[in-house]
Amino acid sequence: MSSTPPKSGLWPYLLKTGVSTSTCNEPERCYIRFMRTVRGVKFKDADAIWRILEPMVRAGETYPLPREMNKDEALAYWTGNDHEVFVAEEDGEIVGTYFLKANQKGGGAHVANCGYVTAATAQGRGLARMMCHHSIDRAKARAFRALQFNFVVATNANAVRLWQSCGFQIVGRLPDAFLHPRLGYVDALVMYRAL
Repeated sequence: MSSTPPKSGLWPYLLKTGVSTSTCNEPERCYIRFMRTVRGVKFKDADAIWRILEPMVRAGETYPLPREMNKDEALAYWTGNDHEVFVAEEDGEIVGTYFLKANQKGGGAHVANCGYVTAATAQGRGLARMMCHHSIDRAKARAFRALQFNFVVATNANAVRLWQSCGFQIVGRLPDAFLHPRLGYVDALVMYRAL
């Protein structure tokens, strides 16, 4: 690698935070190592989580939630009693969040379920992948045997590709299960990964 870092990709961000080519020759690994953390949610995180959730709720394109949902309703949904909630931080700023829970009760409680949202300003930098890997590790630590996504909107192609690259398979298709605000009725996918 040349001593002059590229002017695009992750290098400009890394250089602003003090990482240099002498300490890092793989920007993606250094970006994750130096700039990102995933931690359990704290009460004080509520406003930051709402700033991430609100655009997703209002757009109505990826989660089957009412678009008029208010802050209290959205936070109650996201941080439900049965949810273990995490936030992803980038250079100290909360830029993503996910929850982990049992997909079902009783005989189905050995399969986990998750939901993920990345801040619009932080998309395309691998945060969703990082949160997915964190959730897989956390689900294993909690002795879940699998992870299942019950309702992945089929038109959310980036998410479908990402989950597949993380080892999830499409195991079911629900025809016209989601009313997309622009595209009309579209399919939803059930995706599954054994742990």
